[in-house]
Amino acid sequence: MRAAVPLDRRAFLALAGGAAAAALTARGLGGQPALISSPPAESPALPQLLENRFLTFNSVIRVNQIEVRRDRNEGVDEAAVHTPGTVRDLRSAFAAGFPGGRMTWALSWLALQDPRPNYREIRRLVKGFHDEHGDEVTFIPGGYFAPMYNTRAEVNRDLHEALEMVSTLVGGGYRPRSVLAGFLAAENLAWLAEKEGLHVCQGNIWSQYAIDNGDGDGSVCYPYYPSRRHFLAPAREAADLVDCVNLDGWTCDFLAARRAGFAEGFNSRMGVGPIETIRNLGPEKGLAQMRHTTAVHFDAGFALNRFAWVTNCWEVCLIKEFGGLECLTQWLAGVRKRWPETLCPTQGEFGLAWRRHFKDNSRWDYRFIEKGSGIGGSDANREIRWFMNADFRLALLRTIGAPRTGKVIDFTRYDLGAREPGEMGRNWSLMNRLNQKGTRPQDVPVELKALPEEDKALIALRYPELFEE
Repeated sequence: MRAAVPLDRRAFLALAGGAAAAALTARGLGGQPALISSPPAESPALPQLLENRFLTFNSVIRVNQIEVRRDRNEGVDEAAVHTPGTVRDLRSAFAAGFPGGRMTWALSWLALQDPRPNYREIRRLVKGFHDEHGDEVTFIPGGYFAPMYNTRAEVNRDLHEALEMVSTLVGGGYRPRSVLAGFLAAENLAWLAEKEGLHVCQGNIWSQYAIDNGDGDGSVCYPYYPSRRHFLAPAREAADLVDCVNLDGWTCDFLAARRAGFAEGFNSRMGVGPIETIRNLGPEKGLAQMRHTTAVHFDAGFALNRFAWVTNCWEVCLIKEFGGLECLTQWLAGVRKRWPETLCPTQGEFGLAWRRHFKDNSRWDYRFIEKGSGIGGSDANREIRWFMNADFRLALLRTIGAPRTGKVIDFTRYDLGAREPGEMGRNWSLMNRLNQKGTRPQDVPVELKALPEEDKALIALRYPELFEE
């Protein structure tokens, strides 16, 4: 097998799209079975991070649509669409597309306790999936939006008591390696690390803004250690670092994600998630978009970052709503065919593999480039480049055929002392200099060289080549 050839910064800046890297092959662990060094019910050996492509696949089991608090629900009762059959069908479709892969199952507060026969059987099933396949079983607090509806103390209590319920459910001294949370405040991430001994959490939904019940744009889209001051900011000093790897929840199309909500008639969450693709676009276009988004990371993204990661969450409730499981199988099988060494660990295993390689935020420097798919908000005539590090994130957008650099549509600095909201509320975004969503008067695209001198100097420390274009 050939080793991957990492691109230096100049090569990245010259790269026009993913095609140049499409033929690169990961130097992995010899295929999915190499992840397992012990019986699946035990903790398998962690894979190496670099030179591997990772796909993580999660699902949520709940009773109500959004269980925002122990005593409050938003949306509809979903008990009727949570059946043992739908859970089995989802696991079977996943296994058909990615044999040997491992899923992560997150149960809500009510789903962990509901006494009805369907939930009792579902809990028995997910325990069996752990025993047989090594799947991870964990908890989802607050229906993705815990900090929007709960105090930090309430969330800590939910985490502690629910994780005990998960351990009891699975038995044998089981402890999950991660939590699936949607959004989670920095204090709660610190609780997981320091009180619960968990060092991985899906704790941000990259670029989400003006959709569903909470906003949280401003983070980087790949793993990072969060700041104690704001969960969306990477920690820049040891004393500020929360030792809980913060993960995104769904991989999105970068061009679609630059919009707010449904601006211009497009869904800004479009990427690999089933709602924005299979349900909204239909099987043919939906699959095409899922494959395009995956390729952005597994082709050019892999070459630029020396590893790649795509993550998806397929909630159990969606199966009764629109099906689509054959599309899930096709997507996964297509990933394995095009990138045969792709690994599919649990969410916790992936996060811990990253944590083993990166001890803080000083060494990672994520870069991405995408030309649009022509589907939905992924404009066919546009190219976007992202630069993400512990000091800032920077996005450059250009019309293909126009001057190379394009315009700055996002410049979010992480050195300006961001603070989370003190109270519960909808918007937890981290926005300062310039934000991709364009929702504030200052969020007007600007030429790179027209930025203030202080901002240009910070960018030039990392990417001087940008000012030579």
